[in-house]
Amino acid sequence: MERAPVLIAGAGPVGLTTALLLARQGVPSVVLDPVADTGGAKARSRAICFQRDVLDVFDRAGCAEPMLAEGVTWTTGRTYYRDHELFHVTFPDPGPGTPPPWINISQARVERLLTGRAVAEPLVDLRLGTALTGYRETGGGVEAVTTDGVVTGSHLVGADGAHSTVRRLAGVAFPGRSFDDLFLICDIRAELPFPNERRFYFDPPWNPGRQVLVHQCPDSTWRIDWQVPPGFDLATADVDAMVRRITGALPYDIVWVTLYRFHERVAETFRRGRVFLAGDAAHLYAPFGARGLNSGTQDAENLAWKLALGGEDLLDTYDTERRAAALENLRVTGRTMEFLVPQTEERRAWRRETLARAVHDPSARREIDSGKLAEPYWYTDSPLTTYGGPVPDGPGEARPPLPGVICPDAPVTRGGRGTRLRRLLGPGFTVFTAAAGRAGDVRRACAGLGLPVTARALPEFDEEGYAAKALHAGPDSVHVVRPDAHLAAVLPVFAEAPLRAALLRAAARPLTP
Repeated sequence: MERAPVLIAGAGPVGLTTALLLARQGVPSVVLDPVADTGGAKARSRAICFQRDVLDVFDRAGCAEPMLAEGVTWTTGRTYYRDHELFHVTFPDPGPGTPPPWINISQARVERLLTGRAVAEPLVDLRLGTALTGYRETGGGVEAVTTDGVVTGSHLVGADGAHSTVRRLAGVAFPGRSFDDLFLICDIRAELPFPNERRFYFDPPWNPGRQVLVHQCPDSTWRIDWQVPPGFDLATADVDAMVRRITGALPYDIVWVTLYRFHERVAETFRRGRVFLAGDAAHLYAPFGARGLNSGTQDAENLAWKLALGGEDLLDTYDTERRAAALENLRVTGRTMEFLVPQTEERRAWRRETLARAVHDPSARREIDSGKLAEPYWYTDSPLTTYGGPVPDGPGEARPPLPGVICPDAPVTRGGRGTRLRRLLGPGFTVFTAAAGRAGDVRRACAGLGLPVTARALPEFDEEGYAAKALHAGPDSVHVVRPDAHLAAVLPVFAEAPLRAALLRAAARPLTP
């Protein structure tokens, strides 16, 4: 019997990624968006920073290669106070063939790439210019009311942004706070003699008492993000003079400019019946640290494989895992904003004193927060994770290859050609065995579980031992990887019963005797 499609409201990056990852699992979808012209109203820069592990999500969605070819790679972030560099962070080289730590590419370009893939994908029905106006749950699905009639499907995903219609219709509260502080984004095209780095300036001479963030993007485009004073009016402001403080006399063109306030909000639940929220419909963060769209893309992948595999208990874990991730992001970005825009005079005075002291006192630099950069959340406490022992204190620590943490990557060989470990992950569960003869044992052990499982023995493709080293593999160890590349279990030795139990737990299925 033909499977009912998943209905997705929102043809932005999160909605389109969800649709493409569902298609990878063989699940059809209908994507609705009220905007008909993706090159017009939606063609604004917005997010620009994409993290390495998120690039792998886009790789599984089929559009990472053009992003990597076009994006500006950067590995270093520098933080300044006035004319002094306080510190810098450099991400290690991941090695040949592996995505870089970060690339900058406009959200508008990412949307166009995803749209192109969606249009070419037979399992994605993209309906631009069609708005969702209502829905109701039926006995076995959802009926969505749109401006073009009623559309039926199995579930409804709200990936329709901060002012989500789906969230409103579902009656899901969106608690949090909005800040009065104003920021100005200006994307300019210019040939500037700056390196490919993230540069954050506290109290620079050209924006005294406030901060500025500068990033390079493709096509000689630069993102400049100023904190501006209360009452700033874009219509009357001398933006040219502001830009000239950075470009000097060099010529430039304005590509996009906008004034914004930031918000810190997380929906009270990410699931209500057959309705799910993802991306900005589920959470909003301050932009410093690039946690918004990176986190939203991980929402999409987490949800897609669970919708494909099905089961109420498994679907419940979307809220369990991704809302926990959202609350962690909220905590991290909240601390950042307490430093960037202190809300009391006492905190403002403390920040001024800390920045001044940091010029000569390295210990003070640990107190400075210009945005902790995004990374995947660790599902170490998830009900889908088989306990693998104590873990480091949490995100920000070096990633151990333990259950709940995203699977490490490493160069490997397949069919005589070089590739990466993560590119061997299929749409279902993947089991890596350290012993050469164990793949067949895994297949026999998994028979009858009713789960999509691919077994691979490391010696078949890990000639140099890089993958075994990255996984901390033992002579007979077994690593169970979820469809979203997170480790579900790490077994020190192969045994049929523990492997079956780990896979059933990872799929939220009852544990069989």
